[in-house]
Amino acid sequence: MISRFFLCFAMMLMLAACASRPGPDVLAVQRINTRPPGARTVTVYVATMRERAKPNSNIFTNEPSDTLNYASFTISIPPKHKAGEIEWPKKDAVDPKTNFVMVAQQVLDRDSFYKAVSRKPPGGKPSHVGVFVHGFNTNFEEALFRQAQINADSDDGSRTPVLFSWPSQASITGYLADKDAATASRDGLTDLLDTLGRNRAVNKVTLIGHSMGGWLSAEALRQLRLSRKTAIFSKLTVFLAAPDIDAQLFKAQLSVIGPLSPPMTVLVSKDDRALAASRLLAGQRGRIGALDVKDPRVQEAAQVGHVQIIDISSLSSGDSFNHNRFAQVSSLAPILVPVEAQPPGLTRGPGAFVLDTIGATLNAPINLLNGE
Repeated sequence: MISRFFLCFAMMLMLAACASRPGPDVLAVQRINTRPPGARTVTVYVATMRERAKPNSNIFTNEPSDTLNYASFTISIPPKHKAGEIEWPKKDAVDPKTNFVMVAQQVLDRDSFYKAVSRKPPGGKPSHVGVFVHGFNTNFEEALFRQAQINADSDDGSRTPVLFSWPSQASITGYLADKDAATASRDGLTDLLDTLGRNRAVNKVTLIGHSMGGWLSAEALRQLRLSRKTAIFSKLTVFLAAPDIDAQLFKAQLSVIGPLSPPMTVLVSKDDRALAASRLLAGQRGRIGALDVKDPRVQEAAQVGHVQIIDISSLSSGDSFNHNRFAQVSSLAPILVPVEAQPPGLTRGPGAFVLDTIGATLNAPINLLNGE
């Protein structure tokens, strides 16, 4: 049975490997003489443990850096952008009417980065920073454009998007190398979160960690608690999307991190094939991102651990592994907004829940979170 699964999974990996992936060419700034009506721009600020390809360059490799590097990228979002998708620019025809297009970029140092991300948005609202930590098998360009898509689909202009990128090998065979790279990046993410926490101009921080980036996010929060650098916790809302975390390890992480307010939210799917493969690699040890919220033990653990576990299997996934449902943030938007702005009926207390999307399209708002 296991050998059959490995064979099927290997075939899926080969199919995934055949798909073309974006490279540094998508970072080249394009001249747009006239912005298409309805197009908008998103500026993503980057803090990364990746090495620059060369000094004063915003092309980042999969090699680790000894220190954090900083940059900003402004991306134009096409007028008819479909929520949850990235309309990648084509090498021969970059069209702002139909594609994400790079329109500006800047090399930043530490001071200019924090000055930019703590700047108040239009309207004088308090600064709200959204940090995204990508997962396994992700290159820099994929992570950058994913953060732009997340922000475009879920934000009203009040949140400043920040990408924390660690040096993933961007290879389906690089799981162990990626785990080492994520581990080596803990200090970088800890530094970013601690600095945002101590910055009086930053009022709120939303942290979204996906897959192995969820593990890295939980480890960084654990490290902050152990080192007693706790300023970030009063500003923090945490979402772990399909986290690739061993269940026993997660319990140990939570025992150090402690209860958060609002509770940490974990987005799960039982049919996540990427996490099924991770479970096999881990000797059949369960992964948090594939929990069954109907299991009474999971419901009890959610209450004891003071976390909110939400099954998002009702959302479509843009990949064959059912691992990227979190990208449908337009459907998740009601639970991504600050707790004080929650629509009636959307609890932010601990427990296990199923996401019930009412409506025929992915763009339909979430009307209900039903406890199972």
